[in-house]
Amino acid sequence: MRIALSQITTGPDPEKNLAVVRDEAHRAARSGARLVAFPEATMACFGIPLGPVAEPLDGPWANGLRAVAQETGLVVVAGMFTPAGDGKVTNTLLATGPGVEASYDKIHLYDAFGFAESDTVAPGSEVVTIDVDGVCVGLATCYDVRFPELFRAHADAGAVASLLLASWGAGPGKREQWELLTRARALDATLWLAAVGQADPAVSGTAPESKAPTGIGFSALVGPDGTVRDRLEAGPGLLVADLDIEEVASVRRSVPVLANRRLGRA
Repeated sequence: MRIALSQITTGPDPEKNLAVVRDEAHRAARSGARLVAFPEATMACFGIPLGPVAEPLDGPWANGLRAVAQETGLVVVAGMFTPAGDGKVTNTLLATGPGVEASYDKIHLYDAFGFAESDTVAPGSEVVTIDVDGVCVGLATCYDVRFPELFRAHADAGAVASLLLASWGAGPGKREQWELLTRARALDATLWLAAVGQADPAVSGTAPESKAPTGIGFSALVGPDGTVRDRLEAGPGLLVADLDIEEVASVRRSVPVLANRRLGRA
């Protein structure tokens, strides 16, 4: 299965961000991809009040994403914000396209490194997978990458790949942690890990003005054996890659960590 990871820098205006998504999705379609993934906070960047931009899953922005999927014939996955019942928002991934309509609310909120996502965001609770042309794919968001049990839950649900959409926080050692964690999660669950993050806004010409996690780039495709097969640098770019689904079964035969578990088995 050919997928595309679109590493972009989004701003505070959902309509402008949707226009970028449309352009990048058409570019991905021309590459022959079946699925294109955009980062967490594609709808609007962190560092602004999220309540005013949040919309329901049947609102204009989500419907705009559906229109992009229809125009291109792709499954499109992107991060947005939806209203929560307690006055907060949920950090939501919308996956939409041919035969696919699903959403995932971020389970693990980023209350770390001096940032408190839970001040304004309500956590999700459900593990979500989608089926793309018969291939089961799990959905995860940013800080989720520090919790291996989610990716094993994807595997238990039949996933051979996980999509990780992120807006990674910058700081000393953070790139190294991103690279280590994405490789480790692929190994934990012996699946493909496709990690797409926001590009570094400084490289894109927009210096961040807060502690908000606004991205560092370095989106990557990691194989089920934990090796990095392709990656981007800090700036905007499109990574297009083919996933060998049969490789997952081969690795799981060689390193049957899922079958050999003694704790936490679903």
